[in-house]
Amino acid sequence: MSPNRPVPAKRASTDDRGVSPPPVKRRQQSTTTSKAVASFFTPISKKEPEKMTWRVVNDSLLIGRYQAPTATQSTKSGAKRRKIAAFDFLTFGLVQDSTLITSASGNRFGRDVTDWKWWHSSIPATLRSLHEDGYLVAVLSNQAGISLKSNPKTVKSDQKRLGDFKGKVSAVLSQLDLPINVYAATARDNYRKPRAGMWQELLGDCDLESAESVDLENSFFVGDAGGRQANSPGGTSKDHSCVDRDFAANVGIEFRTPEEYFLKEERRPFIREFDPASLIKRASDTTNDAIEALFSKVNPVDIVLFCGSPGAGKSSFYWKHLQALGYARVNQDSLKTREKCLKSATAFIENETSVVVDNTNADPETRSQWINLAKKLKVPIRCVLFTASLKLCEHNDIVRALNSGTVMNPEKRTILPKLAFTGFASRYREPKLEEGFEDITKVEFRFEGTEEQRAIWSKYWL
Repeated sequence: MSPNRPVPAKRASTDDRGVSPPPVKRRQQSTTTSKAVASFFTPISKKEPEKMTWRVVNDSLLIGRYQAPTATQSTKSGAKRRKIAAFDFLTFGLVQDSTLITSASGNRFGRDVTDWKWWHSSIPATLRSLHEDGYLVAVLSNQAGISLKSNPKTVKSDQKRLGDFKGKVSAVLSQLDLPINVYAATARDNYRKPRAGMWQELLGDCDLESAESVDLENSFFVGDAGGRQANSPGGTSKDHSCVDRDFAANVGIEFRTPEEYFLKEERRPFIREFDPASLIKRASDTTNDAIEALFSKVNPVDIVLFCGSPGAGKSSFYWKHLQALGYARVNQDSLKTREKCLKSATAFIENETSVVVDNTNADPETRSQWINLAKKLKVPIRCVLFTASLKLCEHNDIVRALNSGTVMNPEKRTILPKLAFTGFASRYREPKLEEGFEDITKVEFRFEGTEEQRAIWSKYWL
């Protein structure tokens, strides 16, 4: 210590000075229950089986099975032909889209797993009565808000939505205490209603795959998406879609809305925005001779430019009608870029082979590049305009994609995003002769295929 630094004075010592007690260690409240501890140390052979089990099919279909005690099983379930009572569940998070349950809080999005109540107080007793009467009771629901595929960017939110859905389903079925299978379609594939994938999975799980196993006449599906129109201004709003009604039609069973089934209300009018069966009848009036008379080869060498939405039938029209006329095909889906398409078409024309440009060619700017190429190569250019509506095109696209590996999808194409159709519609300008075409031929969509393919195409897929 420096000799110049003052020495600090010491505090006087006293006998009664306070002594600070040691800090008290706070006990962490355990969230583990005595029941959980007992279960942990219980041998597996002596544990009660879980009533609710889950599995995933093809990374998109979530299946839950509630195993009720044997004592609650129906005594009438041994019938040769099984009646099925199937129900939608809840468009998860949407209060207005409900069949069995809805939000207890009235919020658009439920606060948590416990935020639910029965859509109507009669539902539990009604479902138990169906079970006692020998019906196989099942839930079939579209759940696009749930993802079963791992995504590092959204993994936490995906896990929460999945956990909330499972928890809510488990709580609902625990109250019913009936043997019920739940099917939740999470992707845009064959499981999503109105497509019949969930129904086929249900039949397989319950060993009802033979044609004689199910009593279709007495089976039914209850859902809120029935295509109903609004009653009056300020009254009941219109349904968000018609997929539940279309699903029931696809599998061949009766459809009822929750109001009709649980509340015994009168049926409200409904509208299907798109009915493929009506188009089949109208299209059958066109014969092959009429198609051939509509378009024929009139030049030794020329370019034929297709114009139409994805799914309008352009490629099918080429394979069935223009290939036989000696036309080569240039397609950007195969060649990837327009530059490669232009280069390929040039090679064909220089080899004195006519070319079909099988792309959408929606706007004058795109078409002008082919018109300029025709001028450069000194050959005529013709246009074939495909007039199918966007709804019809979307329908064709889904039928094609979900029947991969068949003659309906020889190029194994996948489902296009909605943007492919809306994007075409926003860019589309009807082609005019003034652009430089020799002629413009309009072609309406016409289904061509076997009776088996016609039956597939005529179902509801949108």
